[in-house]
Amino acid sequence: MKGVILAGGLGTRLHPLTRITNKHLLPVYDKPMIYYPLQTLVNAGIRDVMIVTGGQYAGEFLRLVRDGREFGLRAVEYAYQEGEGGIADALRLAERFVGRDRLAVVLGDNIVGGTIRASVEAFQTQRRGARILLKAVDDPQHYGCPDIRKGKITAIQEKPKKPRSPYAVTGIYLYDSSVFSVVRHLRPSARGELEITDVNNHYVRKGWMAYDVLDGWWGDAGESIEAYLRVQRMVAEYGANKVA
Repeated sequence: MKGVILAGGLGTRLHPLTRITNKHLLPVYDKPMIYYPLQTLVNAGIRDVMIVTGGQYAGEFLRLVRDGREFGLRAVEYAYQEGEGGIADALRLAERFVGRDRLAVVLGDNIVGGTIRASVEAFQTQRRGARILLKAVDDPQHYGCPDIRKGKITAIQEKPKKPRSPYAVTGIYLYDSSVFSVVRHLRPSARGELEITDVNNHYVRKGWMAYDVLDGWWGDAGESIEAYLRVQRMVAEYGANKVA
């Protein structure tokens, strides 16, 4: 199984901090932000990772992460995303790297207190499709929010005014290699991007979507300055990527 970290974007919600660097290179407590999704994948047993990034600071990832051996990786590759095409557009750049393998996708600003290993292992036995990780939050209207009925996701709404569940779709997604065909057939949304919610809803409609609820805490450090501070405090107090 391969790992893909999506670390592009302009990070405008963290201005002025991101006027001089990519947000995923900012510190979160005592480590650069990108270290956390890397460790999440390593703790899940994944040893081959691609980092997809862009912008004028893309080369800094190579200087920082290098060949990935200090994280226990077998190999790390890099891909460059031109422009702002959205999460799904960035994902398509990993097709050659992934091949026919399955993949775990982590957004580079998502930080977890625990491990996703159990979900990765469950997905390995799943016949096909996708598996996403959810977390109950106080404000699901700010995220992709699933409608869950009889233990199955029936739809995912992006930032709904009236959420149908208390859960947010975190930035951690598990797919089989069919995801690249799905991305190729996507149409841009109203904001001109290829949306990851559209990818996930494809699997929902097919009946090939499973989910788990994350144990421990979860934070999106790139959501806002307030969220960035909140995640810093969570890491400092409780730690991140704890295996047990």
